[in-house]
Amino acid sequence: MRYLQPLALTLALAATLSAQTPAPTGANAGNTISVDAKLVVVPAIVRDKKGTLLNNLTQADFNLKVDTKAQTVRYFDHDTDVPFTIGLLVDTSRSQTSVLDAERSASGKFLETMLTPATATRASDKAFIVQFAASVELLQDVTDSRPKLQQGLKQLDTTSSSAPSFQPSADSTDNTGNNARTHGGTTLYDAVFLSSDEITAKYKGRRALILLTDGVDRNSKESIASSIEAAQRADTIIYAIYYKGEEHHDNNNNGNHGGHHGGGGYPGGGGGGYPGGGGYPGGGGYPNGGGSQGGGGNNHPTGADHTPFVDGRKVLERMCNETGGRVFDVTKKQTVDEIYAQIAEELHSQYRLGFTPTVDATKDGYHLIDLSLTNKDYKGATVQTRDGYYTGK
Repeated sequence: MRYLQPLALTLALAATLSAQTPAPTGANAGNTISVDAKLVVVPAIVRDKKGTLLNNLTQADFNLKVDTKAQTVRYFDHDTDVPFTIGLLVDTSRSQTSVLDAERSASGKFLETMLTPATATRASDKAFIVQFAASVELLQDVTDSRPKLQQGLKQLDTTSSSAPSFQPSADSTDNTGNNARTHGGTTLYDAVFLSSDEITAKYKGRRALILLTDGVDRNSKESIASSIEAAQRADTIIYAIYYKGEEHHDNNNNGNHGGHHGGGGYPGGGGGGYPGGGGYPGGGGYPNGGGSQGGGGNNHPTGADHTPFVDGRKVLERMCNETGGRVFDVTKKQTVDEIYAQIAEELHSQYRLGFTPTVDATKDGYHLIDLSLTNKDYKGATVQTRDGYYTGK
């Protein structure tokens, strides 16, 4: 079992995209778009007004704008020959104890049916498994081996594994200003940030994270904003399988919007970041090491005796909506197996549109995407896609 460690965020790295390779790969590949970017790829899923997936659209059916300005679509596909990299991120905190067996079983079935083996013309689909509670643990690195993935699922537990677990030092504090050693945690934002920034960003093709959680974050060093940004920069869609968790009164930092500002950080990270200061895997990371620049901070401490109410579903809605996925609720009428089947159907119904940004659309910062349908025959249809993309630092 490996522990995820953040790459240095203080370095400005850029990757040039091409129509043949929508994302960079390699140990030091960046995950931002340079000013001379050749192509930005936008995934999309479309439903008619009755909610039925539309799988017969052509490039001419789409109208794409960035920051309200029209863009020319230069690349279009709707086939399953592009391999997937899928991360299962499982909340193993105390609030999820009662649902772990169901999650483990359904996740195993999903991986067995979702992952397509390699062919002469197509690379295999791959997956990885992460669990998060007080820390983030990589139970199984990216692989197409079903036995290894099933073994990773068997390791899911609410207690510490046999591998050493990171704990803050005695004098470190969590984002609420309290000693982190004496409190539990659900490091959802850290899990999403690390899985995106250090894993999916390094792979080509279609990428998605599936979260199994109640959506309530406690004690992450990253903020919800920085975790979403990492997923967007990595061209990674987030889906969430929402279990309403059991109440436990740990300190909560869900109001964290601090992003990457100075100070603090994990011990040993050289001014921020996870222990060791390197990157994942193997302690390398971005050139010169480092780590997250102080993590996110809660600017509004709540005190040790008060845990504000957090609507975990709304947290998940934001994460999914801004990256192009959606939230599914586990109920008596909708089991996790049925939800996984819907996610698989959506992922296999994905369109991908590529465009070369205009000059204005390559300026450093965040650019809003507006993707709609031109065909009036599809009036009332909905287009599910990411909110935008980042360029520059």
